[in-house]
Amino acid sequence: MARTQIQSVTPGGPAHQAGVRPGETLVAINGHPIVDVLDYKYYSYDPDLTLTLRTEAGDRTVELSKDVGEDLGLEFATYLMDRARSCANHCVFCFVDQMPKGMRDTLYFKDDDARLSFLMGNYITLTNLSRRELQRICDLHISPINISVHATDPEVRRLLLGNQRRGGECLEHMRTFAQAGIVMNCQIVACPGLNDGAVLQQSMEELAALYPQVKSVSVVPVGLTRHRQGLYPLRPYTEGEAQGVVDQVEAFAAQCLAEKGSRIFWCSDEFYLQAGRALPEDDFYEEYTQLENGVGMLRLLETELKGAVMTAPEEIPPVAPFSIATGVAAAPFLGEIIDRAAAKCHTKLDYSVYPVVNHFFGETITVAGLLTGQDLLAQLKGKRLGTRVLLPQNTLRHGETVFLDDMTVEELSQGLGVPVIPVEQDGFALFETIFGV
Repeated sequence: MARTQIQSVTPGGPAHQAGVRPGETLVAINGHPIVDVLDYKYYSYDPDLTLTLRTEAGDRTVELSKDVGEDLGLEFATYLMDRARSCANHCVFCFVDQMPKGMRDTLYFKDDDARLSFLMGNYITLTNLSRRELQRICDLHISPINISVHATDPEVRRLLLGNQRRGGECLEHMRTFAQAGIVMNCQIVACPGLNDGAVLQQSMEELAALYPQVKSVSVVPVGLTRHRQGLYPLRPYTEGEAQGVVDQVEAFAAQCLAEKGSRIFWCSDEFYLQAGRALPEDDFYEEYTQLENGVGMLRLLETELKGAVMTAPEEIPPVAPFSIATGVAAAPFLGEIIDRAAAKCHTKLDYSVYPVVNHFFGETITVAGLLTGQDLLAQLKGKRLGTRVLLPQNTLRHGETVFLDDMTVEELSQGLGVPVIPVEQDGFALFETIFGV
């Protein structure tokens, strides 16, 4: 079956009105061959299109008009109209390699697909792109893209990625993208003794030289589970070492702000928590570009919660007792901002915040997004939970109600004897869920 074969046509959509039928194969749009979703999205954007379709009887053309950017209403066998490309690297810090056996198969797939970077925000290393694909990114102006840099020094990057053949090419490709006007958001997973210190300084200086095309860079601490048998010897940052990284990044970011008008570089919330440092204030994070990497997530939550308090009604009905379960790292901060919100609203809350230790992956994993149903059940059962348990939405598989270990929210609720309510990472949603207004 051709990867661009049409599986279904949305009734009433532009393609349906033009007579496109399921089973036909999309060959070209306005004469441009359609290989995958990037070609499809790019060439179908214009209002006046000529589709070349392949049928059992031969090729035919269909002309149609639509609004600029309007979707044609075609569904293919897969979203990418192709297979997702797997990672060719063997990164010393790869989280997938640190997962226990017996989990669902999808959790062991390592994607490194430029198309998913543009369409879904995934980070890519650029090591599995052919010259044609690199050129296509420039030709189609695929922007922004998210790049896992880790180090700009070629030798250090080859070590980090476990890819001697292509691991050192990153900066060369990024310079090409910058010349083509491609915007890049980058991440650096910092590993003690490997890519911090002088190596990190070099990386920041060389990436800053590509500003404004390199728009933002997050620096996050390596995440290490207890399942690292046979893997590269890594260790977590000590509090003092984390302080050193935060100081180094903040100092260079301040220099960038003075010289270029943006900090460009930010440490993740996890680095501040590991360092025992207070999180920076709201305006420090500029546009919050690196939220998905945990940069400014807690501060934005507090800012949104304050906004919800300001628009809350003067009289708030009594709130039934409740509890919150979250990762060890964020639990104290979460309790503080909820207490301040309650005080502003002159409302007394009867609640507990339970920091859940991650026994499944290991106690060094302290973020909420990697909690499992079994750890939540074991540590919350028998606790004073009130009438409901709130927990962050990001503990669940995207768009579903399943934890990483395949336990469902319903099963956890049954095990605890109270409703478990996932809450979006949004201060307004948190306020509404707690206070009911």
